[in-house]
Amino acid sequence: MRKIAVLNQKGGVGKTTTVVNIAAALANAGLRVLAIDLDPQGHLTTHLGVNPDQIQGGIYKVLTQSASAETEMMLVRMNLWLLPANINLVGAETELVSIVGRETILREAIAQLEDKFDYCIIDCAPSLGLLALNALAATNEILIPLQPHFLALQGLGKLLQTVSLVNKRINPELRVKWVLLCMFESRASLPNEVKADIEQFLSSARNTNCAWSEAQILPVYVRRNITLAEAPSYGQTIFEYDPSCNGAIDYLAVARLIEPRIQAKATENKENVLATESTEVTEVVKEATIKIVEISQPDSQNATSEIGQKTTINPDLNKV
Repeated sequence: MRKIAVLNQKGGVGKTTTVVNIAAALANAGLRVLAIDLDPQGHLTTHLGVNPDQIQGGIYKVLTQSASAETEMMLVRMNLWLLPANINLVGAETELVSIVGRETILREAIAQLEDKFDYCIIDCAPSLGLLALNALAATNEILIPLQPHFLALQGLGKLLQTVSLVNKRINPELRVKWVLLCMFESRASLPNEVKADIEQFLSSARNTNCAWSEAQILPVYVRRNITLAEAPSYGQTIFEYDPSCNGAIDYLAVARLIEPRIQAKATENKENVLATESTEVTEVVKEATIKIVEISQPDSQNATSEIGQKTTINPDLNKV
């Protein structure tokens, strides 16, 4: 099971939207996906059509009461499970302050699900507190959604400091793999300048031992799209709300970069459909029978008489 934390301590950069739609794209491709809402606001839960106020336990119960993640998660789409959250998660950090090993509770909880899912994707809160530490300890890959603004660069530096500490002290397998530019406008100069600065910074880390030495800016940018903001109010993914919009196209491309099997599965499905259609056509052709009926040729005298009868004008019509 691949475990990915979608993390950025800055709010409003597209974390929840990214988790929902990447998870949906993977699930639509037939991969089994667990999405974990680690934000007390419960936006991931709401986005997937679940009312956070009706959640009795969820991730809060897993962290504070040692509940099984398998009993607290719910199936929300085909191949897509959700471990939901609500406002009760706010008190988790306070309740866990005296617990030894509190940073690794989530890692131990999802270890039991290792063979049951292909992906576990965690939507982190916009902070770098205990909940974020649990996410970083439980995963080995990080995706950072980033809005290409100047302030986002400063936040990125602090985020990478936290990742470095977790990598050294708690989770040596943790790596920053991708930076995803969201709400990107290619015609403006500032987004391209920020992109160039990030690329230069990441390039300087190549061939080092830091946790982001392999990180790259994904070559697909999520364009600014109003439908991405509208979909959560209907409790739908972008593929359900408007599968032909730019947001759906962009997130499907992002999912394919993360998981190449999506393209392979799509090709396989297309080939299966074509093979099925070909088989159906062959069966129809086999079942269809063509009967050739021999038509006897009349003799010339009969044919002449028949033609003469057919071309004779009815004398009664002359009176009309």
